[in-house]
Amino acid sequence: MNRETIKKQVHQFISDNSFSNADEISDNTLIFKEGYLDSMGFITLITFLEDTFEVKTDDRDFIEENFESIDAICNYVQQKLSVSA
Repeated sequence: MNRETIKKQVHQFISDNSFSNADEISDNTLIFKEGYLDSMGFITLITFLEDTFEVKTDDRDFIEENFESIDAICNYVQQKLSVSA
């Protein structure tokens, strides 16, 4: 799966679940610090990533750097996909 496909799906998920205009959220928007998602949104995001991209999130993955922005999430998903390939 290519980066643009991942990015598009993650962007749509965040936009839909934050009830925000998609144009307000850029690839480097800090989605938690700027209030687009909260702790419940984080749980929903993890479920979305696991279901959509068939990745398994481990406890050690729960660091801010993996989920702080769309770019960070894409990097994380690509890393998980490359490990499982």
